[in-house]
Amino acid sequence: MRIFQLAPTLAHGDAIGNDVLALDALIKRLGYTAGIFYEHLHNGVLEKMCVHYKNMPKVKSDDIVIYHLATASPTAYFFSSLECRKIVIYHNITPPEFFLGYSGIYYRACKDALVEAEYLADKADYCLADSGFNKSDLEKMGYACPIDVLPILIPFEDYAKPPDAKIIKFFIDDDKKNMLFTGRIAPNKKIENIIKTFCQYQRHVNKNSRLFLVGSYSDEDIYYRQLKTYVKDLQLTDVVFTGHIPFSEVIAYYKLSDVYLCMSEHEGFCVPLLEAMYFDKPIVAYDSLCAVKETLGGCGVLLENDDPLVAAMIIGKILEDKELSDAIIAGQRERLKDFRYENVSRMFETYIKGFVGRTYAENSAD
Repeated sequence: MRIFQLAPTLAHGDAIGNDVLALDALIKRLGYTAGIFYEHLHNGVLEKMCVHYKNMPKVKSDDIVIYHLATASPTAYFFSSLECRKIVIYHNITPPEFFLGYSGIYYRACKDALVEAEYLADKADYCLADSGFNKSDLEKMGYACPIDVLPILIPFEDYAKPPDAKIIKFFIDDDKKNMLFTGRIAPNKKIENIIKTFCQYQRHVNKNSRLFLVGSYSDEDIYYRQLKTYVKDLQLTDVVFTGHIPFSEVIAYYKLSDVYLCMSEHEGFCVPLLEAMYFDKPIVAYDSLCAVKETLGGCGVLLENDDPLVAAMIIGKILEDKELSDAIIAGQRERLKDFRYENVSRMFETYIKGFVGRTYAENSAD
C-alpha cells in the first residue's frame, strides 16, 4: 500500500505547500511508501521532491491518494478517475464574489474550483478539513463521507531560523510602533480596513508608527493599485508593501512588529495567526464568522465589528499596557500548544490508521 499526495499547485513557503511537505515526511515516518504529485510548481526548490501528476505511477486498489482541494485544476477530475481509496484535504475556496470588479481570472478560478469541489462530493471516501468552518463547507456541498478536522501541520522549527539581517538593520534604529499583516494582498483579506485602522491609530493614538503589509501582489492587480491610491489619498506615511519576499525576510518583519492585525472577511484557517502566536505578537482580529475565531480559540483580541477607530484604540491600549499585552501573549502561547507538530501529527496518524483499518474491514466484508 502506498500513500500519494496530489496538489494542483505547489509553492515553497506557501501554507499548503508546507502542509504537503510536512505530511509527506510524516507519512514516510509512519512506514508508508509516499509520493508528491502536482500540476503547477511555482519554484524549483521542490523539483527534486515531487513529480508532475501525469507521471504518477498506476495506482492499485489498496493505494491511497490524498487530494489537496483549494483551487481549480484538471487534477480534480484526474483524482476522481483513480481506482484507489481517495481522501480529500479541504483547505477552503475563497468565494468568487470577493473578486468581482477586481479580477475576472480569480473570479472564474474560484467559481470553477467550487464546481469541482461539488463534483468530488460523492467521489471521496474520506475528508480532512483544516477547520470546523471548512468541514461545514464540505457538508453544505453534499459530502456525505466521514469528515474529520485536521489543522495544517506546521513544523515550527522553521520559524527559529535567523531573520534577514538587512531588514532588521533597516528598521531597527527607530522607535516606531509597527503594525503587521501577512498574507496575499487579496480582496477577502480586507486590506483597506487594515489601512483604515492604521490611519486612525497614526492620527489619534501614535504618530510614530508604521504598517507592514507582507504579502504577494502583482503591479497590474486592480485591488493592489486601489490600495496604493487609498494610502496616497489618506496622506499616510510609513505604509510598507513588501510583495513576495524570502522566508527570512518574513521572519524579520514578525520580529520587528509590535502587534498583528487581521481584518479578513474570509479565512479557512489563517496560518499567520499561528505565526503571530509563535513570535509573541498580540493579535487583534475581526470576527467575520469565518475560521478566525476558531483558530484563535479564545486567545488574542476578537473584534465584534470592523470599526477602524475602535480597533485602533484597542491596539493603542494593548501597546501602552504591558500587563495587558503580556496576558494576551500568555493566552496565545497556551493556544499555540494545540497546534504543536506532535499534536497534529498524532491526529493525522490516528485518522489515517483509522481510515486504513476501516476500508480494509469494508473490503473484507465484501
